[in-house]
Amino acid sequence: MRIFHYISILLFMLAVGIFIYQYSPHYQIIKGDIFGTYYNIKIKTDNKNSELKDKIKSKLQEINSIMSVFEPTSEVSKINQTEAHQKIELSPSMREVIKASDKVYWQSQGYFDPTLGQLIDLWGFGATNSVNPSADEVKQALRSAGFNKLKFSKDFQYVTKTSSQTKLNLSAIAKGWATDEIAKLLDNEGYNNYMVEIGGEIKTKGYREQEEPWSIGINRPLSGATDNIMVISLSNMAVATSGNYRNFYSADGKILGHTISFMTGEPVETDVASVSVFHSSCMMADAYATAIVAMGVTKGLEFANHQKLKVIIFDNEFNQHLSQSAQKMFR
Repeated sequence: MRIFHYISILLFMLAVGIFIYQYSPHYQIIKGDIFGTYYNIKIKTDNKNSELKDKIKSKLQEINSIMSVFEPTSEVSKINQTEAHQKIELSPSMREVIKASDKVYWQSQGYFDPTLGQLIDLWGFGATNSVNPSADEVKQALRSAGFNKLKFSKDFQYVTKTSSQTKLNLSAIAKGWATDEIAKLLDNEGYNNYMVEIGGEIKTKGYREQEEPWSIGINRPLSGATDNIMVISLSNMAVATSGNYRNFYSADGKILGHTISFMTGEPVETDVASVSVFHSSCMMADAYATAIVAMGVTKGLEFANHQKLKVIIFDNEFNQHLSQSAQKMFR
Protein backbone atom coordinates (compact mmCIF):
# COMPACT_ATOMS: atom_id res chain seq x y z
CA MET A 1 0.00 0.00 0.00
CA ARG A 2 2.87 2.37 0.84
CA ILE A 3 4.37 1.77 -2.62
CA PHE A 4 1.06 2.69 -4.27
CA HIS A 5 0.95 5.81 -2.11
CA TYR A 6 4.39 6.92 -3.35
CA ILE A 7 3.49 6.10 -6.93
CA SER A 8 0.32 8.20 -6.64
CA ILE A 9 2.34 11.15 -5.34
CA LEU A 10 4.88 10.82 -8.17
CA LEU A 11 2.15 10.61 -10.80
CA PHE A 12 0.44 13.68 -9.34
CA MET A 13 3.70 15.66 -9.38
CA LEU A 14 4.37 14.55 -12.95
CA ALA A 15 0.90 15.64 -14.03
CA VAL A 16 1.38 19.05 -12.39
CA GLY A 17 4.75 19.44 -14.10
CA ILE A 18 3.28 18.58 -17.49
CA PHE A 19 0.42 21.04 -16.91
CA ILE A 20 2.82 23.85 -15.97
CA TYR A 21 5.04 23.08 -18.98
CA GLN A 22 2.09 23.11 -21.39
CA TYR A 23 0.48 26.29 -20.15
CA SER A 24 3.43 28.42 -19.08
CA PRO A 25 4.97 30.67 -21.73
CA HIS A 26 8.45 29.73 -22.92
CA TYR A 27 11.03 32.34 -23.82
CA GLN A 28 14.34 32.69 -25.54
CA ILE A 29 16.35 35.46 -23.90
CA ILE A 30 19.37 37.01 -25.59
CA LYS A 31 21.56 39.60 -23.86
CA GLY A 32 24.78 41.42 -24.60
CA ASP A 33 26.67 44.70 -24.87
CA ILE A 34 26.79 47.13 -27.79
CA PHE A 35 27.13 50.90 -28.41
CA GLY A 36 28.56 51.36 -24.91
CA THR A 37 25.31 50.03 -23.43
CA TYR A 38 23.36 46.76 -23.22
CA TYR A 39 20.74 44.91 -25.21
CA ASN A 40 18.06 42.58 -23.88
CA ILE A 41 15.80 40.60 -26.20
CA LYS A 42 12.97 38.39 -24.98
CA ILE A 43 11.11 36.17 -27.43
CA LYS A 44 8.06 34.08 -26.62
CA THR A 45 8.72 30.78 -28.37
CA ASP A 46 8.76 27.04 -27.78
CA ASN A 47 11.60 26.55 -30.25
CA LYS A 48 14.92 28.10 -29.27
CA ASN A 49 17.10 29.02 -32.23
CA SER A 50 20.76 28.37 -31.46
CA GLU A 51 21.88 30.58 -34.38
CA LEU A 52 19.76 33.60 -33.44
CA LYS A 53 22.20 35.03 -30.89
CA ASP A 54 24.99 35.20 -33.47
CA LYS A 55 22.67 36.70 -36.09
CA ILE A 56 21.65 39.48 -33.68
CA LYS A 57 25.22 40.14 -32.61
CA SER A 58 26.37 40.31 -36.23
CA LYS A 59 23.58 42.75 -37.13
CA LEU A 60 24.42 45.02 -34.19
CA GLN A 61 28.11 45.00 -35.12
CA GLU A 62 27.14 45.95 -38.68
CA ILE A 63 25.08 48.87 -37.35
CA ASN A 64 27.99 49.94 -35.13
CA SER A 65 30.25 50.02 -38.20
CA ILE A 66 27.84 52.50 -39.80
CA MET A 67 26.69 54.75 -36.95
CA SER A 68 29.45 54.87 -34.31
CA VAL A 69 31.59 58.00 -33.97
CA PHE A 70 33.92 55.92 -31.80
CA GLU A 71 34.89 53.80 -34.82
CA PRO A 72 37.27 55.80 -37.07
CA THR A 73 36.36 53.69 -40.10
CA SER A 74 32.58 53.86 -39.62
CA GLU A 75 30.43 55.52 -42.25
CA VAL A 76 29.54 58.45 -40.00
CA SER A 77 33.23 58.99 -39.15
CA LYS A 78 34.11 59.03 -42.84
CA ILE A 79 31.42 61.66 -43.42
CA ASN A 80 32.87 63.73 -40.57
CA GLN A 81 36.36 63.43 -42.03
CA THR A 82 35.26 64.56 -45.50
CA GLU A 83 36.06 68.13 -46.55
CA ALA A 84 33.41 70.63 -47.62
CA HIS A 85 31.89 70.60 -51.12
CA GLN A 86 32.70 66.92 -51.74
CA LYS A 87 29.81 64.71 -52.80
CA ILE A 88 29.34 61.80 -50.38
CA GLU A 89 27.27 58.75 -51.30
CA LEU A 90 25.24 57.39 -48.38
CA SER A 91 24.50 53.72 -47.76
CA PRO A 92 20.80 52.72 -47.71
CA SER A 93 20.96 52.43 -43.89
CA MET A 94 22.54 55.86 -43.44
CA ARG A 95 20.06 57.29 -45.93
CA GLU A 96 17.13 56.07 -43.80
CA VAL A 97 18.51 57.53 -40.58
CA ILE A 98 19.58 60.84 -42.16
CA LYS A 99 16.19 61.27 -43.83
CA ALA A 100 14.42 60.75 -40.49
CA SER A 101 16.90 63.12 -38.78
CA ASP A 102 16.23 65.80 -41.37
CA LYS A 103 12.48 65.46 -40.82
CA VAL A 104 12.65 65.79 -37.02
CA TYR A 105 15.22 68.61 -37.27
CA TRP A 106 12.84 70.78 -39.26
CA GLN A 107 9.74 69.69 -37.31
CA SER A 108 11.43 70.58 -34.02
CA GLN A 109 12.97 73.78 -35.40
CA GLY A 110 16.47 72.59 -34.52
CA TYR A 111 15.90 71.19 -31.04
CA PHE A 112 16.88 67.82 -32.50
CA ASP A 113 20.14 68.35 -34.37
CA PRO A 114 22.63 65.55 -35.13
CA THR A 115 25.07 68.11 -36.59
CA LEU A 116 26.05 69.16 -33.05
CA GLY A 117 28.76 66.51 -33.15
CA GLN A 118 31.66 68.93 -32.68
CA LEU A 119 29.96 70.49 -29.65
CA ILE A 120 29.16 67.07 -28.20
CA ASP A 121 32.86 66.27 -28.47
CA LEU A 122 33.89 69.58 -26.90
CA TRP A 123 31.70 68.95 -23.86
CA GLY A 124 33.05 65.42 -23.39
CA PHE A 125 30.02 63.41 -24.48
CA GLY A 126 31.42 62.20 -27.80
CA ALA A 127 34.59 60.63 -29.14
CA THR A 128 36.99 62.92 -27.26
CA ASN A 129 37.76 63.48 -23.58
CA SER A 130 37.38 67.25 -23.74
CA VAL A 131 35.59 69.03 -20.87
CA ASN A 132 34.85 72.68 -20.08
CA PRO A 133 35.56 74.21 -23.50
CA SER A 134 36.20 77.94 -23.77
CA ALA A 135 33.50 80.34 -24.93
CA ASP A 136 35.44 80.91 -28.16
CA GLU A 137 35.62 77.16 -28.86
CA VAL A 138 31.87 76.81 -28.33
CA LYS A 139 31.12 79.83 -30.53
CA GLN A 140 33.30 78.51 -33.33
CA ALA A 141 31.81 75.00 -33.18
CA LEU A 142 28.29 76.43 -33.18
CA ARG A 143 28.95 78.10 -36.53
CA SER A 144 29.35 74.70 -38.19
CA ALA A 145 26.17 73.18 -36.71
CA GLY A 146 22.76 72.94 -38.34
CA PHE A 147 21.21 70.65 -40.94
CA ASN A 148 21.20 73.62 -43.28
CA LYS A 149 24.98 73.03 -43.49
CA LEU A 150 24.20 69.77 -45.29
CA LYS A 151 22.94 69.66 -48.87
CA PHE A 152 21.12 66.50 -49.90
CA SER A 153 20.13 65.07 -53.23
CA LYS A 154 16.39 64.67 -53.66
CA ASP A 155 16.44 60.99 -52.66
CA PHE A 156 19.02 61.47 -49.86
CA GLN A 157 21.45 59.26 -51.76
CA TYR A 158 24.12 61.95 -51.67
CA VAL A 159 25.11 64.66 -49.20
CA THR A 160 27.52 67.58 -49.44
CA LYS A 161 28.82 69.53 -46.45
CA THR A 162 29.10 73.30 -46.81
CA SER A 163 31.54 73.39 -43.89
CA SER A 164 34.39 70.95 -43.28
CA GLN A 165 33.87 71.43 -39.54
CA THR A 166 30.31 70.05 -39.55
CA LYS A 167 30.31 66.81 -37.58
CA LEU A 168 27.48 64.32 -37.28
CA ASN A 169 26.66 62.49 -34.06
CA LEU A 170 23.69 60.14 -34.50
CA SER A 171 23.60 58.78 -30.93
CA ALA A 172 20.19 60.39 -30.32
CA ILE A 173 18.56 58.34 -33.08
CA ALA A 174 20.85 55.38 -33.84
CA LYS A 175 19.82 53.22 -30.84
CA GLY A 176 16.17 53.60 -31.80
CA TRP A 177 16.96 52.66 -35.41
CA ALA A 178 19.01 49.67 -34.23
CA THR A 179 16.05 48.52 -32.12
CA ASP A 180 13.81 48.68 -35.20
CA GLU A 181 16.39 46.73 -37.21
CA ILE A 182 16.59 43.91 -34.67
CA ALA A 183 12.77 43.80 -34.62
CA LYS A 184 12.82 43.42 -38.42
CA LEU A 185 15.33 40.59 -38.08
CA LEU A 186 12.99 38.79 -35.65
CA ASP A 187 10.06 39.38 -38.02
CA ASN A 188 12.04 37.81 -40.85
CA GLU A 189 12.81 34.83 -38.59
CA GLY A 190 9.06 34.33 -38.14
CA TYR A 191 8.63 35.50 -34.52
CA ASN A 192 5.33 37.16 -33.58
CA ASN A 193 5.79 37.84 -29.85
CA TYR A 194 8.90 39.65 -28.62
CA MET A 195 10.39 42.59 -26.77
CA VAL A 196 13.62 44.22 -27.97
CA GLU A 197 15.50 46.66 -25.72
CA ILE A 198 18.73 48.46 -26.57
CA GLY A 199 19.92 50.86 -23.87
CA GLY A 200 16.38 51.71 -22.78
CA GLU A 201 14.87 52.01 -26.27
CA ILE A 202 12.18 49.35 -26.64
CA LYS A 203 10.05 47.79 -29.34
CA THR A 204 7.36 45.20 -28.72
CA LYS A 205 5.30 42.88 -30.86
CA GLY A 206 2.45 40.61 -29.84
CA TYR A 207 2.13 39.44 -26.26
CA ARG A 208 4.28 38.12 -23.42
CA GLU A 209 1.53 35.67 -22.43
CA GLN A 210 -1.90 34.80 -23.78
CA GLU A 211 -3.43 38.16 -24.70
CA GLU A 212 -1.30 39.93 -22.05
CA PRO A 213 0.84 42.83 -23.33
CA TRP A 214 4.48 43.28 -22.39
CA SER A 215 5.12 45.09 -19.10
CA ILE A 216 7.56 47.97 -19.64
CA GLY A 217 9.08 49.92 -16.78
CA ILE A 218 10.02 53.59 -17.02
CA ASN A 219 13.00 54.16 -14.73
CA ARG A 220 12.84 56.75 -12.00
CA PRO A 221 14.79 59.68 -13.54
CA LEU A 222 17.33 59.96 -10.78
CA SER A 223 21.02 59.15 -10.90
CA GLY A 224 21.67 55.76 -9.33
CA ALA A 225 17.97 54.85 -9.06
CA THR A 226 17.11 51.27 -10.02
CA ASP A 227 13.34 51.33 -9.46
CA ASN A 228 10.59 52.29 -11.89
CA ILE A 229 8.51 55.42 -11.61
CA MET A 230 5.85 53.89 -13.86
CA VAL A 231 5.02 50.52 -15.43
CA ILE A 232 2.99 50.37 -18.64
CA SER A 233 1.51 47.64 -20.82
CA LEU A 234 2.72 47.73 -24.41
CA SER A 235 2.04 45.68 -27.52
CA ASN A 236 2.96 46.34 -31.17
CA MET A 237 4.55 49.66 -30.30
CA ALA A 238 7.92 51.22 -29.50
CA VAL A 239 8.93 53.54 -26.67
CA ALA A 240 12.09 55.61 -26.29
CA THR A 241 13.05 57.42 -23.10
CA SER A 242 15.52 60.29 -22.87
CA GLY A 243 16.88 62.35 -19.99
CA ASN A 244 20.08 63.81 -18.56
CA TYR A 245 20.05 61.80 -15.33
CA ARG A 246 22.41 59.07 -16.60
CA ASN A 247 24.90 60.75 -18.89
CA PHE A 248 26.24 63.83 -17.10
CA TYR A 249 29.18 65.15 -15.10
CA SER A 250 29.87 67.94 -12.62
CA ALA A 251 32.15 70.90 -13.38
CA ASP A 252 32.61 74.12 -11.43
CA GLY A 253 29.66 73.23 -9.22
CA LYS A 254 27.29 72.73 -12.19
CA ILE A 255 25.65 69.54 -13.43
CA LEU A 256 26.26 69.24 -17.17
CA GLY A 257 23.98 66.87 -19.09
CA HIS A 258 24.61 65.35 -22.50
CA THR A 259 21.81 67.21 -24.33
CA ILE A 260 23.35 70.23 -26.09
CA SER A 261 21.44 73.39 -26.98
CA PHE A 262 21.54 74.33 -30.65
CA MET A 263 21.12 77.98 -29.60
CA THR A 264 23.88 78.36 -27.02
CA GLY A 265 26.13 75.41 -27.83
CA GLU A 266 26.10 74.49 -24.14
CA PRO A 267 24.37 71.68 -22.19
CA VAL A 268 20.70 72.58 -21.89
CA GLU A 269 19.19 73.66 -18.61
CA THR A 270 15.83 71.92 -18.70
CA ASP A 271 12.98 71.23 -16.31
CA VAL A 272 12.51 67.80 -17.94
CA ALA A 273 13.88 64.90 -15.91
CA SER A 274 12.83 62.33 -18.50
CA VAL A 275 10.53 61.99 -21.48
CA SER A 276 9.10 58.81 -22.99
CA VAL A 277 7.72 58.86 -26.53
CA PHE A 278 5.49 56.07 -27.88
CA HIS A 279 5.56 55.50 -31.62
CA SER A 280 5.36 52.75 -34.23
CA SER A 281 9.00 53.53 -35.05
CA CYS A 282 11.58 53.38 -32.25
CA MET A 283 13.89 55.51 -34.41
CA MET A 284 11.36 58.33 -34.55
CA ALA A 285 10.51 57.97 -30.85
CA ASP A 286 14.22 58.25 -30.01
CA ALA A 287 14.67 61.47 -31.99
CA TYR A 288 11.47 63.08 -30.68
CA ALA A 289 12.41 62.26 -27.08
CA THR A 290 15.75 64.07 -27.45
CA ALA A 291 14.06 67.13 -28.94
CA ILE A 292 11.49 67.34 -26.12
CA VAL A 293 14.16 67.13 -23.39
CA ALA A 294 15.85 70.16 -24.98
CA MET A 295 12.54 72.04 -25.27
CA GLY A 296 11.45 71.75 -21.65
CA VAL A 297 8.06 70.75 -20.28
CA THR A 298 5.83 73.53 -21.63
CA LYS A 299 7.24 73.77 -25.14
CA GLY A 300 7.72 69.99 -25.26
CA LEU A 301 4.03 69.36 -24.56
CA GLU A 302 3.02 71.96 -27.14
CA PHE A 303 5.25 70.26 -29.70
CA ALA A 304 3.93 66.79 -28.80
CA ASN A 305 0.32 67.95 -29.13
CA HIS A 306 1.03 69.68 -32.45
CA GLN A 307 2.67 66.52 -33.83
CA LYS A 308 0.01 64.29 -32.19
CA LEU A 309 2.69 62.36 -30.33
CA LYS A 310 2.05 60.05 -27.38
CA VAL A 311 4.39 61.49 -24.73
CA ILE A 312 4.90 61.16 -20.97
CA ILE A 313 7.13 63.78 -19.33
CA PHE A 314 8.42 63.70 -15.77
CA ASP A 315 9.68 67.06 -14.58
CA ASN A 316 12.47 67.63 -12.09
CA GLU A 317 9.99 67.28 -9.21
CA PHE A 318 8.83 63.92 -10.68
CA ASN A 319 5.43 65.36 -11.62
CA GLN A 320 3.85 63.58 -14.58
CA HIS A 321 2.73 65.43 -17.74
CA LEU A 322 0.87 63.64 -20.55
CA SER A 323 0.32 64.86 -24.09
CA GLN A 324 -3.24 64.82 -25.42
CA SER A 325 -2.62 61.61 -27.39
CA ALA A 326 -1.05 59.96 -24.35
CA GLN A 327 -4.06 60.88 -22.24
CA LYS A 328 -6.26 58.99 -24.70
CA MET A 329 -3.82 56.06 -24.76
CA PHE A 330 -3.70 55.67 -20.97
CA ARG A 331 -7.33 56.57 -20.29
